[in-house]
Amino acid sequence: MRGYFRGLAVAAWFAALVCASAGTMARERFIVLASTTSTEQSGLFGHLLPAFEKKTGIKVRVVAVGTGQALDQGRRGDADVVLVHDQAAEEKFVADGFGVKRFAVMYNDFVLIGPKADPAKSAGRDILEGLKRVEAAKAPFVSRGDKSGTHAAEVRYWRLAGIDIDKAKGPWYRETGSGMGPALNTAASMNAYLLADRGTWLSFKNRADLAILVEGDTRLFNQYGVMLVNPARHAHVKRELGQAFIDWLISAEGQATIAGYQVGGERLFFPNYRP
Repeated sequence: MRGYFRGLAVAAWFAALVCASAGTMARERFIVLASTTSTEQSGLFGHLLPAFEKKTGIKVRVVAVGTGQALDQGRRGDADVVLVHDQAAEEKFVADGFGVKRFAVMYNDFVLIGPKADPAKSAGRDILEGLKRVEAAKAPFVSRGDKSGTHAAEVRYWRLAGIDIDKAKGPWYRETGSGMGPALNTAASMNAYLLADRGTWLSFKNRADLAILVEGDTRLFNQYGVMLVNPARHAHVKRELGQAFIDWLISAEGQATIAGYQVGGERLFFPNYRP
């Protein structure tokens, strides 16, 4: 009999624990943010999100993928907010009714990375000329090949350089289908060229014999935009919490927090929201 009552007590304790845990989960306020590997692997979110959570009590669960995949998550309603860097795709996302409104929030730039010895002689300030020389030399080149914002930019630069990369591909051109960090690791192991965002490059430790070869071309400008997923499409989207995150990002405090993130004394992202 004593064992019977002990069992009841244990069952009651377990039930109370489950109820308490469920209550905690119900009280926890969070959003799902679909964003790019560059914002995560650069370390920006490790700097940014604790400040937002401290200010609002809202947690942010980041799913870091390529821009194309992040937008797909928004279309499916698998995220509350999307923060990416492919303006044409973002504007279409909103025009198609999947996003409420796009806000330009910050920028950095792309850079062409390659071997310090630069066998293709690509170095300079002209990204198109640099890529032409890489292709002419058939020098090893790593492409993310993942429909990310960086990949979309790379394809655009090849096209502007007059090169049909689908036809020009060969053993020299390797598509990884991976995020920025793994693509940089691949380039380091192959001593290859690749297009990268400056933020991830500055945070990257495994540089091997790689260096920035092309920078400063105005065409390398890399704008980031943030959008609330449309609750009219997906009723479960956390409109108020998601909008609170966006409002904080574009506020003076949020913009200052973005500006305050540095690696080795160098700023990685530049806030540029304009009302």
